[in-house]
Amino acid sequence: MKRAFYLRLAWDGIRKNKKLYIPYILTCVCMTAMFYIVSFLSKEDSVQNISGGSEIQGILYLGSVVIGIFSLLILFYTNSFLIRRRKKEFGLYNILGMNKYNLSRVLIWESIIVYAISLVCGLGFGILFSKFAELIMINILMEGTNFDLKVNFESIGNTAVWFLAIFVLILINSLRQIHISKPVELLKSENIGEKPPKANWVLAVLGAVILAAAYAIAVTVDNPMAAIFLYFVAVTMVIVATYMLFISGSVALCKALQKNKRYYYKTNHFVSVSGMVYRMKRNGAGLASICILSTMVLVMVSCTVCLYTGMEDSLRTTFPRDISIDVQVNDFAAVNEDLVHSIDSEIEDVLGKYSETLHDKISYRLTDFAAQQNGNDFSIITNGYYTSTAYNVLIVPIEDYNRLMGQNETLGENEVLIYKAKLSDYDESTINLNGTGDLKIKKYVEDYIGYGVDMSTVNPSIYVFVPNYDAFIAQFEGITEPNGNPVLSKHYITGFDLDCDDLVQLTILNEIHDSVSSSVTGPSIASVSTDGIAGSRMLFLGLYGGLFFLGILLGIVFIFAAVLIMYYKQISEGYEDRARFEIMQKVGMTQSEIKKSVNSQVLTVFFAPLIVAGIHLAFNFPLINKTITLLGFTNSGLLMGITAVCFLVFALLYVIVYRITSRSYYSIVSTAEKD
Repeated sequence: MKRAFYLRLAWDGIRKNKKLYIPYILTCVCMTAMFYIVSFLSKEDSVQNISGGSEIQGILYLGSVVIGIFSLLILFYTNSFLIRRRKKEFGLYNILGMNKYNLSRVLIWESIIVYAISLVCGLGFGILFSKFAELIMINILMEGTNFDLKVNFESIGNTAVWFLAIFVLILINSLRQIHISKPVELLKSENIGEKPPKANWVLAVLGAVILAAAYAIAVTVDNPMAAIFLYFVAVTMVIVATYMLFISGSVALCKALQKNKRYYYKTNHFVSVSGMVYRMKRNGAGLASICILSTMVLVMVSCTVCLYTGMEDSLRTTFPRDISIDVQVNDFAAVNEDLVHSIDSEIEDVLGKYSETLHDKISYRLTDFAAQQNGNDFSIITNGYYTSTAYNVLIVPIEDYNRLMGQNETLGENEVLIYKAKLSDYDESTINLNGTGDLKIKKYVEDYIGYGVDMSTVNPSIYVFVPNYDAFIAQFEGITEPNGNPVLSKHYITGFDLDCDDLVQLTILNEIHDSVSSSVTGPSIASVSTDGIAGSRMLFLGLYGGLFFLGILLGIVFIFAAVLIMYYKQISEGYEDRARFEIMQKVGMTQSEIKKSVNSQVLTVFFAPLIVAGIHLAFNFPLINKTITLLGFTNSGLLMGITAVCFLVFALLYVIVYRITSRSYYSIVSTAEKD
């Protein structure tokens, strides 16, 4: 009987507080469903069997970890609103004779009910939509699949265990709050507002300094490898500074508005500002959370959409030819007519088997080495230690450049042409290559068709086109690494395009590699390697498609969380402010004036997170741009355009949420209905 009594009390508590519990339960259901879907896809065989499936499932596994941790944080945050609202009810039970042990039993039953609803509904929706999510992902990856609905019991078990752990932790925290509070404190908890905090200028200035430092890092970093580490540093600094500024800055804003008599002493502003100042510490933390979530959504969605839509452009930057063959030689004397004829013959034989014809063929000689840049001086690196100023220097004969580009450039003995490849910002008028003396840069050429075929897109690179090629590179012949290997890497590179599909290209590529490797041998041949766009397209599609799909899912989760915080915050504060507005109505405040005051309060702080998120995004753009170049993406214009579109779409959604929350808040504070 007692057990049924506590169960009924728990159910009545949930039912009577449905405006607070429904958003919370919906959040639990959404997080449970998302966690199951991502966990399911990370283990599903149909995903494993597609091109790039292992890479996708690795990304999805990380995504399930992110969603799991985020679920813990967001449910703890939203539960804090619930427990604050319920303290008055528990205080009444306590005064009527229920001790803390009895209250604990009510809380335990509430947790069991919410967990059961969340798990059953969440897994139900997760299983139902898992196939839909799989179809979306397969469509993104341009693959085919069957329409069988599958259930992964391991994912169900993982979901049940993880969310059970979350609810146990939330329950422990709720029990702690109830047990450390006195009955009178519980009864009056809703009416005890926060003391108006003082404007902490030290905290505000410190936050501004940290934010400025983070922005400086974002806009000044040049090296993409350094950008990876600095990105996480800058993000951490931005998060800390955002909380500092919103907590201290919001207080300062309210203080400033109160001092502005022309603004403050108006009906719609007086009530809203005076109400906000008494809970601005909590308000600031909530607004900072909304701002951080908004920034995360914008960065993640814009990056993943950009990577996916710009995938083909990235591929063509890295692979300007469908198939390339790189013959590394020990001596350029080996690059003669016999070698070239042997390679071409093997290629033609393989293509003949498949009735394919190559076109847009290129071939050239190349010598490259790693060098440390200091001004116009490039010193060859022999110890294997690379810094952010290290360059990949690629030397090409001027006659090969002219042949490939259809030019007729001529160079004097100490003159060179320069092509600045990916990540290079070299702009000196001369260049000194490891003691060659200052070589005059006759011209910086705008394009080079061989860029990418030799995989020079991996690091900051600079092409140097020189006359008297053999004599020029002979200057570096004696330089070796500590193990005695020469620092120079000498290559003969050829590449071409085909008109067949990716699967045929992969077959042709493998056969060309085997044929050329077996025919091109000898002491002067170091190695033969082949590369093609078809295989890389599958890897890119797996990586970019997986990131795009995960970006969509996490974007939905983060947007849902941001909307929930906005809505829940307004609902909770609406109940807190209702008594104040009822008193104002009794002294003559009209419904129209209440609505204006509500709009003033919401507008005063509601759009601050969106504005600050936009500022964060703008300053973060250079760092994002540098970071994603490591994934082969170099189209800054596309990134900028997609980022702008994402911000506009998100802003529209933000306005819609504002309208909803404003109405919800107004409906609560304007009614005379009691709890």
